[in-house]
Amino acid sequence: MIASCLCYLLLPAARLCRALSRALSDAFFTCRKNALLAKSSSPQVEGDFAMAPQGLDQEECEGLLQQWREEGSSQVFSAVSEGPLVDKGLAQSSLALLMDYPGEQDAASEDKWCSRQLSDLQAAENLEEPSPEVLGEESLPEGEGPMWAAVPMQAGPQYADCTILPMGALAAEEWEEDPAVVAWSLAPEPMPQEEAPIWSFEGLGQLQPPPVEIPYHEILWREWEDFSTQLDAQGLEAGDGPQFQFTLMSYNILAQDLMQQSSELYLHCHPDILNWNYRFANLMQEFQHWDPDILCLQEVQEDHYWEQLEPSLRMMGFTCFYKRRTGCKTDGCAVCYKPTRFRLLCASPVEYFRPGLELLNRDNVGLVLLLQPLVPEGLGQVSVAPLCVANTHILYNPRRGDVKLAQMAILLAEVDKVARLSDGSHCPIILCGDLNSVPDSPLYNFIRDGELQYDGMPAWKEDFSHQLYQRKLQAPLWPSALGITDGCQYVTSCHPKRSERRKYSRDFLLRFRFCSIACQRPVGLVLMEGVTDTKPERPAGWAESVLEEDMSEPEPEPEPVSPRTIGTIQHCLHLTSVYTHFLPQHCRPEVTTMPLGIGATVDYIFFSAESCENGNRTDHRLYQDGTLKLLGRLSLLSEEILWAANGLPNPFCSSDHLCLLASFGMEVTAP
Repeated sequence: MIASCLCYLLLPAARLCRALSRALSDAFFTCRKNALLAKSSSPQVEGDFAMAPQGLDQEECEGLLQQWREEGSSQVFSAVSEGPLVDKGLAQSSLALLMDYPGEQDAASEDKWCSRQLSDLQAAENLEEPSPEVLGEESLPEGEGPMWAAVPMQAGPQYADCTILPMGALAAEEWEEDPAVVAWSLAPEPMPQEEAPIWSFEGLGQLQPPPVEIPYHEILWREWEDFSTQLDAQGLEAGDGPQFQFTLMSYNILAQDLMQQSSELYLHCHPDILNWNYRFANLMQEFQHWDPDILCLQEVQEDHYWEQLEPSLRMMGFTCFYKRRTGCKTDGCAVCYKPTRFRLLCASPVEYFRPGLELLNRDNVGLVLLLQPLVPEGLGQVSVAPLCVANTHILYNPRRGDVKLAQMAILLAEVDKVARLSDGSHCPIILCGDLNSVPDSPLYNFIRDGELQYDGMPAWKEDFSHQLYQRKLQAPLWPSALGITDGCQYVTSCHPKRSERRKYSRDFLLRFRFCSIACQRPVGLVLMEGVTDTKPERPAGWAESVLEEDMSEPEPEPEPVSPRTIGTIQHCLHLTSVYTHFLPQHCRPEVTTMPLGIGATVDYIFFSAESCENGNRTDHRLYQDGTLKLLGRLSLLSEEILWAANGLPNPFCSSDHLCLLASFGMEVTAP
């Protein structure tokens, strides 16, 4: 009797298990496709939903028993034994259930049987179902109800009136091809939420990337790091004394001509986001969002500047100065400021090209402005020191460090001339731009430390080609004909002005009218009657050599020769970087650009700051606030974050560089 019952139910159980296996597989892919799973505890579902299967009625059982008798029990067991591992496990589970419940199953036993079969299926298939939180679903209520759920039908006309789809349509291999959504799926059991998968980057340890679904503006979110105390509405600080606060942005906006000339660097970008009109709108939106008082731009294409950028920035309240690169180049540098905050004192464009000098045969340029901050009238008779702002774009070639150092020496000499005060000191200085040099490179160390011993140094330490022979720098780095000393100052600026020069009155000079030299007729003088035909007569009492000995003018002093230190260049501007070039919260270096997927820092903002003495040495990385104080900065990003945003440019950031933004304060003093 038991064997008869076993054979009676084993055949439909095996068929039902195969259907369950296919349905579970389809449920997994349904979750992967983010299909909406409708949860229903009722067996009756209205609308375009399929009906939940019920238990086998008496007529179906008798029909299956008759079919089994005709086919033979041997075929049943062979089909079960030759089936896949899932069917074998399900058959064994069915046998155990039949032994436990040999009689007629009621509703409770049927629910228990379904739950046990589902657990066996999950163990056999070894599927990792996503947690409800990941799919945006609510957790299933706990209970003993059937573990079935309905899925909306999005099928073609052939499935319009069907309650159960053919098993062939539920095959996982056909999911990508078939537009129809599976009618039935097994609802996932509530499972504890697992940690998100960790992406491993070669040589970088374990990282936790943001999900792809996060918008670009959230991936590229940059924090404002505030170093100041509370400021009032006028931008002045009430701590030790009032301050004039302003913000400065430095940004390489990627000239369209240069981007098209190096299109191989931007193959990862969709063509639409490389369109200039799209990029221009993004850049203007970025300017409006951060609203800096001073804007220093690099790679500004000339026609775009005059036709779009300058008119738009003028409407935003900026006064702009532009310097195009020399030669046939179409881009340059621009410095823009708000006339409501500053008044222009002077503007000095700087060209690094020097005809006849091989060291300086490149077309890079710079721009130096001297601005006078405008203090609010309510503060009374107070004054603020002028501010010198320098913007430049240095040569890119990593193998020509000598050219980079010479270009920077010319810029520092111009800054020294513009920022020098009457007492020989310098007003506050901000030097920014794209220097095409990484932190701790020779050029960076020279700007930060104020000194560089270059004699014998490889032509550039940023050249990673590992060539057997590398050209070394030799002293002097640039010829004396350049007119710049090793202290990065113009030769004329180094010479002290002659003081206490003799001044002669008119009466004193008239006493030379009758000296011997004045009474001699000049050779070749044309004889004119009444004009040059007479010889002046010396009045009585006038000596021939009157005052000649006394008035012998002293010989001019020889011009001082500026001494040149062998193999060392220096400057006295005391500059330090706004950024530290390291993200402590991520334990990763900061990145300002990402060519070919490799992050690097090449953009900087340097400002005047006094170094702090630490023991017997001076650490130039440590500085103390002087006349110019750093109040805040916009944080940079790491290479991994930019990877998650598909690098630069992207739909959110329309340049291959990140913008740099810093806030400064200047002391306001009484006259």
